[in-house]
Amino acid sequence: MLTEHGTLSAMPAANQNSGRVQTMIEGNDLQGQNNSNPEEMEEFNQNEMAALLAESANPISIKRGDVVEGVIVRIDQDEILVDIGLKSEGVLSTKELPSSGYGSFNELHLNDKVLVYVIQPETSEGHAVLSLKRANTERQWRIAEEQYKNNELLKAKVIDYNKGGLIVDVAGIRGFVPISQILNLKREEVAAGGENQETAAKLQAMKDKELQLKIIEINRARNRLILSERLAVQEWRQRRREELLDELKPGEVRKGVVSNLANFGAFVDLGGADGLVHISQLAWSRVNHPSEVLHVGQEVEVQVLSVDKEKKKIALSIKRAEVDPWTTVEQRYTPGQVVTGVVTKIAPFGAFARIEDGIEGLIHQSELTPGTDPKSVLHEGAQLQLRILRIDAERRRLGLSLRQADEVDAKETETEVPSQEEAQTEGATAESSAAPVADTAAAPSTPSLESLPALSDQAPNKRERRERQERSSEGGQGHRDDGGELTAMAEAFRAAARNRSTKDEDESAE
Repeated sequence: MLTEHGTLSAMPAANQNSGRVQTMIEGNDLQGQNNSNPEEMEEFNQNEMAALLAESANPISIKRGDVVEGVIVRIDQDEILVDIGLKSEGVLSTKELPSSGYGSFNELHLNDKVLVYVIQPETSEGHAVLSLKRANTERQWRIAEEQYKNNELLKAKVIDYNKGGLIVDVAGIRGFVPISQILNLKREEVAAGGENQETAAKLQAMKDKELQLKIIEINRARNRLILSERLAVQEWRQRRREELLDELKPGEVRKGVVSNLANFGAFVDLGGADGLVHISQLAWSRVNHPSEVLHVGQEVEVQVLSVDKEKKKIALSIKRAEVDPWTTVEQRYTPGQVVTGVVTKIAPFGAFARIEDGIEGLIHQSELTPGTDPKSVLHEGAQLQLRILRIDAERRRLGLSLRQADEVDAKETETEVPSQEEAQTEGATAESSAAPVADTAAAPSTPSLESLPALSDQAPNKRERRERQERSSEGGQGHRDDGGELTAMAEAFRAAARNRSTKDEDESAE
């Protein structure tokens, strides 16, 4: 760039907009063009001479501190010559130029119009000493006036705050944003003012942030520049809304942020304009209130349903931007399958249950447990084991049964319980069948003598004496059997006979 400026500096310092240089150039050109007509040339020279004499008689008056507009006529490495309408060009030192941005060496070119500050009207060499840096403030004021007239929006950085609002830097000019014009403050906070600790903390948190602002008052003489964030955002949203109404097309999917919730739906900010998502378009499943599925500030994807440019309304859908679960329901479920469902609504003819987000089915009253009243037994939010009866994806219908799911559970329980009872029964049968065999093997074939004394114990002492007499009279005739031993069977019969005879005697005695 230095080489370029060096080359440009060798060009004639001719400013087409400078009165003095322009007149000389036009005079030379006309002189060359009118050599063929000496009379016209002479008349032109006389007029030009009169104009020059008039200019010299009324020279432009400038003084220190003036800000004037000039035109760059020459660029050198150390200085820049600017024509400000004087007899000679003013000198602008390149040492005071900023390193980047507006007014930097690389941003200045021949014939550029610039505002300069007059440091010295005339030196000993006849040149004015100029400053571009000091004139920048004046330039920004002129830009601000244009922005104010054209209702333009601008951005400025917060550099400080006080109890009345924020102080911002508008390209070198100090501007003020009143507390009532700050967007994120509530009415009660505005009423409390910056003296309130919470409000002061919010103002302090906004320091170093860049705000979108609109100029609402400007007074150059008093250095007064008042701006509003609230009006700037409102106007920007209004402009953006108009743009979006032209841009949006039905069926288009866009990202947005939930800005507000209402009983009838949710509002989503699409970047300058809000669209309404009706409660029926929030999700594929049943939604009683938007707060069940959304919260303010949440980022969502929405599909544009319709755009009404006349009423400036945008209808959106969140569920349409997602995959419809009914399109793949038959891939995940089959009739006869047992699933877990959550009751979502109770109706006189049955109950509705959700088996997944977006998939709800009807449990008809006939498919409830016999004798069950849906309103007395079922309640919203209850989890049930249900059997799928039928699936109709096209009509978005799903038949469910609580009764058949309970019957299956009952059958499974019956199948398990008898098996245990049978095991117990078989065990008891085995024990009862084994017991007689053991008793038969362990006990003799005839009753023992120890089991019979009870018959004789009931006889009185007289009976005992009689029994002893009978035993002695019978001798060894009946008591011996082949081997000379008494058998248990014979003794038992004899004891029974004695018992009967004794009883008969007692009855006859009485």
